[in-house]
Amino acid sequence: MTAKEVLKTLESLANPATLKHNLKAGAGNNQFGVKMGDIRKVAAEIKSDHALALALWATGNIDARLVAILILKPKDLSPAELENMVKSETFTQVADWLYSYVIKDFPDKEKLREKWMKSKDKMCARQGWSLTSGRIARSPEGIDIPALLDRLEKEMPKAPPEVQWTMNSALANIGIHHAEYRKRALAIGEKLGIYKDYPVSKGCTSPYAPIWINEMVKRQK
Repeated sequence: MTAKEVLKTLESLANPATLKHNLKAGAGNNQFGVKMGDIRKVAAEIKSDHALALALWATGNIDARLVAILILKPKDLSPAELENMVKSETFTQVADWLYSYVIKDFPDKEKLREKWMKSKDKMCARQGWSLTSGRIARSPEGIDIPALLDRLEKEMPKAPPEVQWTMNSALANIGIHHAEYRKRALAIGEKLGIYKDYPVSKGCTSPYAPIWINEMVKRQK
């Protein structure tokens, strides 16, 4: 399939409810509003096609970019290409798919993490904190957790919403996975009060760090 053909297919799958939801969540107008299930079906039909993925990404269309993420070959991306992709997308759903399917398993992710943790670009910073949150939970060796807590306490209140979300994840993971720093993580969460009043569906855990930490620790027992 060509990029033009994929776009035509996606347009035929447009769903008004999905479009409305995406717009409410902060997406731009360059989209058709295709359901996630249909995005996956389109990608499954194409399978792997790196050149097509890059062409779809270049359209800027949200639905096309979601398909692109599923069909590209991460190992064929250079760090610079990946960083440009990160910087070019501000809709968090696409950014989070890019993290889940590409960034978290990217060969040079540690170098990018270190770079992005210092970046003034909000989407690079978002991904840097996502990678750091993963390190905190799964491979904390070499991570200076006290220094991270200092940064979180100082920087989270004024961070852009896109960055604040993944910083909060890092704070929660410190409290959940590192008992020696739990008291301070809880104190920071309580002091900042970020997401304290966040609406949560029944059966879901609040993103408010103290509640999140205590709930997950309770489940570990």
